[in-house]
Amino acid sequence: MSSGEKRGDEAGRLPPGQRAIKSILKWGVEHPGITQNLPRIDKEAWTLRVEGDVENPFTLDWRAFLSMPQVTSKSDFHCVEGWSVLDCVWEGVPFREVVWRARPKPSARYVWFECLDGYTTSLPIEDVLGDDVILAHKLNGEDLPQPLGGPVRLVVPKKYGYKSPMWLSRVVFMKEKRLGYWESGIYSDTADPWKNDRYRSPSPKFGFR
Repeated sequence: MSSGEKRGDEAGRLPPGQRAIKSILKWGVEHPGITQNLPRIDKEAWTLRVEGDVENPFTLDWRAFLSMPQVTSKSDFHCVEGWSVLDCVWEGVPFREVVWRARPKPSARYVWFECLDGYTTSLPIEDVLGDDVILAHKLNGEDLPQPLGGPVRLVVPKKYGYKSPMWLSRVVFMKEKRLGYWESGIYSDTADPWKNDRYRSPSPKFGFR
């Protein structure tokens, strides 16, 4: 066990096959990532488009994003690679605020997410309405750094980390399910850490997120 891993009572909080480490690995620094060039964007230039099968499509710039209701949420982060970070303190906008503002049509059943690095993923709409699902811009009291998905990432604690997309830029409400980057390859679309629900295929073909 490395010095960065934890023992003791925390083990009872870990899903099957997970070990606790001290901090989330930084993309492109401590973790190879899926692209060599991480997106860099000034907060004042960042925007989030919300559209699709909704009554009220809209775009948020940085100031409009910060003017929305803000919360602090403590949760555990579970990476599909087998490591977890306990008691992460995220600050940001509850995703349900985005849902309420967009007013999805009754036919909207899924939410599609696009990121500045080209990454994509999706979730059923019911999975993004929980109190702990937020658009985070701070982690443990500090602005979310670029290697961890800043300026804004989605946080979905009840799923493996590949369902918490970084560098978020577009949200689309959809009628039909659409598989994202990893779900089209090796990883499970349901991504439930407590069911050890990692792989779509038993034979991994490429890297991890």
